[in-house]
Amino acid sequence: MTMLCHLYIRNGTAYVPTAAKTQAGYYLDIDPVEVTPISDKEGFIGAIRRCIDRGHPIVPTPTRATGFPKPVILRYVKVRSLAAFEKDASYWQIHKEDDQYRIEQWKKGAQGGWLPDPARIETLPLGASVDDAIKRLISSVQSVASNHGA
Repeated sequence: MTMLCHLYIRNGTAYVPTAAKTQAGYYLDIDPVEVTPISDKEGFIGAIRRCIDRGHPIVPTPTRATGFPKPVILRYVKVRSLAAFEKDASYWQIHKEDDQYRIEQWKKGAQGGWLPDPARIETLPLGASVDDAIKRLISSVQSVASNHGA
């Protein structure tokens, strides 16, 4: 079974949306979105843990007829567009597949959005727990933020 928890980091704040799975099989950010300073380690751990515990609610696949929803993250940040938000944000994931966790920092795509960055994927050893993965993600996020003055 696959598990995915992703988050955005911007200006020292973590935004952790619920990752719903559409009937077509791709993920879509929905409420609730957890918001916490990355410096608040316990709050950060809690936000990620609650996201994982919520799992992946199944939602209808948006169509041309229903329209694609406005990105939920925009309700939590003070910018007008996703492009403006992504300009100074970073994107991270904890991904579990085949009983192995990966911590991933993605890179910005040339046309906007995010792309996997093979150079920034860390695979945890078999037997690592979800708590190990959460702690490793937080350590990586805080390390990158402190090295970039965020």
